[in-house]
Amino acid sequence: MAKRIDVSGLDIYYGAFKAVEGVNMTVEPRNVTAFIGPSGCGKSTMLRTLNRMHEVVPGARVEGKVMLDDQDLYSSDVDPVAVRRVVGMVFQRPNPFPTMSIYDNVAAGLKLNGVRQKSVLDDAVERSLKGANLWKEVHDRLNRPGGSLSGGQQQRLCIARAIAVEPQVLLMDEPCSALDPISTLAIEDLISQLKERFTIVIVTHNMQQAARVSDATAFFNLSGQGKPGHLIEMDSTQKIFSNPSEKATEAYITGRFG
Repeated sequence: MAKRIDVSGLDIYYGAFKAVEGVNMTVEPRNVTAFIGPSGCGKSTMLRTLNRMHEVVPGARVEGKVMLDDQDLYSSDVDPVAVRRVVGMVFQRPNPFPTMSIYDNVAAGLKLNGVRQKSVLDDAVERSLKGANLWKEVHDRLNRPGGSLSGGQQQRLCIARAIAVEPQVLLMDEPCSALDPISTLAIEDLISQLKERFTIVIVTHNMQQAARVSDATAFFNLSGQGKPGHLIEMDSTQKIFSNPSEKATEAYITGRFG
């Protein structure tokens, strides 16, 4: 079941440095929400707080709340590993396990979670590869290494791996930045299909991509060099791109800065 995310009063730190300040937002279930803004404004940092991935950086911490439905993800009794099962992530560069087979790449998360029954794994691998629009291309070579696929196929393999454990939220950090235009369109089509099952948050530098794939858009910006990033505004994608409320958003969308 896709879940809603509510963020309130969120400050994100790396050691003493405050990277992002004062974020309040709601991410609706079964929607695609795009984070846009200039480099260094905290988009990817913000994304990584949604499944506690930023904590892998020593000294990283947050103040404020990230609620997944009624669960505070930063509550002291919540296991970060359990959070990442519910909130999956696809990274900027395709990162399949290169020497591991296509089959084992998809099944990796399930095996980590203790699934051993071959029929269950077989079904999950097929379902996930179909969900990632990759099954037709690889069904007859599942034992080939994941690293043998093209860049676009590798990224879809990573999406299959992420959805195999049936998360409720899927985070995507610039998933198309390393891909050619045809592969990019394939991923964008896939995102549109996946939102029927998942809550999706995507970071993108590509304004046209945000306009094409997202239902809501959040614009982040910096108030100055060395200052924390801020959420300037968040609204329906149509409104952000046609009639934003803030002058800074309009300047960014129209290419006058950033």
